[in-house]
Amino acid sequence: MFGTGTPQFAACQQQLTMNTETLSVPDNLDSLKPVRDFVKNAAEAAGLEKKSAYKLVLAVDEVVANIILHGYQEAGLTGEITVERTVHPDHLRIDLYDSAAPYNPHEREDPDHLDRPLEDRPIGGLGVYLARQGADRMHYEHVDGRNHNTFIVLRTETAGVPAVSEG
Repeated sequence: MFGTGTPQFAACQQQLTMNTETLSVPDNLDSLKPVRDFVKNAAEAAGLEKKSAYKLVLAVDEVVANIILHGYQEAGLTGEITVERTVHPDHLRIDLYDSAAPYNPHEREDPDHLDRPLEDRPIGGLGVYLARQGADRMHYEHVDGRNHNTFIVLRTETAGVPAVSEG
C-alpha cells in the first residue's frame, strides 16, 4: 500500500476521479435547459438510479433558477453560473459557482405546512426544501465574493445512506 504523501498515492487519487467537466451559462432562464441536460448526462455517466438522477436534476434546477431570479435579476446584477460535474468512484459531485447576491439555502427553515391542504398553504417556499431533498449531501459557502453550492449523490453501490445537509 502507498503512504498518503507518496507520488503513487497521488497518482491513484487522480485516477479515482474519473471525469470532471464544466459548463458556464449566462444569468437568464434560457440557461436552465442546458444545465438540466448537463446534470442529467452526469447522472447517467455516474450510473445513478433514475429516481436519484431525477431528484438531483430537480435540486440543481431549483437552485440555479433561484440564483438567476433572486441572486442576479432581483438584485440588479449580471453574471454567469458555472456548473462543474465530477464523477468519483462512490459519488457524483455537482458544484455551482456564481457571483450573484450571497444566499445560504441552509438558513431557510423547512416548511412546516406540508401536512395542510394545498389551499391552506402559502404560495412558494418549497424550492429550497426540494433542493435539499435532492442530494445525499448539500453544502453552501460564500468565498471571495462567490457563492458555491455543492450537491453530492452517492452512486448505486453506496446509496441508502441518509441525506445530510451542510451549511
